[in-house]
Amino acid sequence: MKESDRRIPAPRLWIVMTRSYRALRLFAEQSIAKAGLGLTDFAVLEALLHKGPLTISEIQDKVLLASGSMTAAVDRLQKLGLVVRRSSPGDRRARIVELTREGRRVAASCFEKHAKDLEALMSALSEKEKGQVYGSLKKLGLLAAQKLDKQKGSAASLQRSIHRQIDVGAP
Repeated sequence: MKESDRRIPAPRLWIVMTRSYRALRLFAEQSIAKAGLGLTDFAVLEALLHKGPLTISEIQDKVLLASGSMTAAVDRLQKLGLVVRRSSPGDRRARIVELTREGRRVAASCFEKHAKDLEALMSALSEKEKGQVYGSLKKLGLLAAQKLDKQKGSAASLQRSIHRQIDVGAP
């Protein structure tokens, strides 16, 4: 029997997925660290670069970080002169975070280098394999989010956020 014909038990697949994710995450973190940023700070810059000015809670929804981590990241980026906080014209209680000119330059440069690192790594897969991995992981993620949505409890809003992230496919 060929190895490809053998059934892969779900727990074995889970182990491979989590170990792969761990290695990929570390690779991505090292790629980002080369630019002198931490993962949280990079995630904030990347969200602002691609989505424009956002409130802290909007950024938090995009990058799935705790509010304390988000505030600390924005504080660090503001001290570096990469972002500014402005009052929201529609809601005086809300503060909008936006990139400065230097922040836009740094975010674009870091994102470009990071994207190249990821492209180089992902080149190990053919375009067909990338499509298969993408489709399979999205399918599993949506199913898991759907099952979690059915459960009651305090995690329901987080799961809806994860569901939106997977469905939309963007940070």
